[in-house]
Amino acid sequence: MHRPIAAGIAYVVLTFAIAFTWHLVLFKSLYDELAIFTRAQPIIPLGIASIVLQAVIIVFMYSRWPKSGSAARDGLRFGLLIGALMATIAVLAEAGKQNVTSLGTWLILESVYYLLQFGMVGMVIGLIFAGRKGGEAIRPRSA
Repeated sequence: MHRPIAAGIAYVVLTFAIAFTWHLVLFKSLYDELAIFTRAQPIIPLGIASIVLQAVIIVFMYSRWPKSGSAARDGLRFGLLIGALMATIAVLAEAGKQNVTSLGTWLILESVYYLLQFGMVGMVIGLIFAGRKGGEAIRPRSA
């Protein structure tokens, strides 16, 4: 049971660190120029609650993800799939609903963010679930 908890904690810590750094440090001025975020000060507790709920769902889903033998590759594939799903929600749908000043910049910036975030987090979750230094996944026992 400790691996799912460790994976959930890793998801929360990494996601918060990546999201905060990307949106509020590295590209804050660009996001301000894009004018897609209309709240001057983000409500950080809501963001944290969202990340914690995502962690529970993602760890549950990854625990049922088919494993191929390479924990890093399994995690990366899973993470990129989830990142692509999230991008359709948070990038495409938001662009359709909000008055963004540069649609092309928004689509590229946020798509890269989601694929980077979920690719990295997915690999870490894969390695945690594998629980081996070499990154070799633990295969389920056959019945």
